[in-house]
Amino acid sequence: MESTKQLFARRRYRTRGNLRLGNPNNVRMRLTVFRSGKHIYAQVIDDAKGQTLAAASSLDKELKSKIKNGSGVGAAVEVGKLVAERAKKAGVGDVVFDRGGYLFHGRVKALAEAARESGLKF
Repeated sequence: MESTKQLFARRRYRTRGNLRLGNPNNVRMRLTVFRSGKHIYAQVIDDAKGQTLAAASSLDKELKSKIKNGSGVGAAVEVGKLVAERAKKAGVGDVVFDRGGYLFHGRVKALAEAARESGLKF
């Protein structure tokens, strides 16, 4: 029987593989999410160049005053808005959403919907 970490890794690799199939030649940038117990992080990555174009997290100084703690859905919404704003400044409009091994539920879903409402298309 596989451990929880091994199952998470399998889901992550399966998700990334499907993203590569749906995004040949890395035409669109990748919006990836990482969530810990205390915070949530998002990055827009250009896989062709191996560069991070925009990033936001619940640890940013801009968000510290707006959110009560970094682990809630409210924090995820603010991070989604901020990463979308920064991505648009970097000239990125279309992305593919990489949820990693996380389910599209709760904080991950809130971040994705906030980024969509702020102008990112995926």
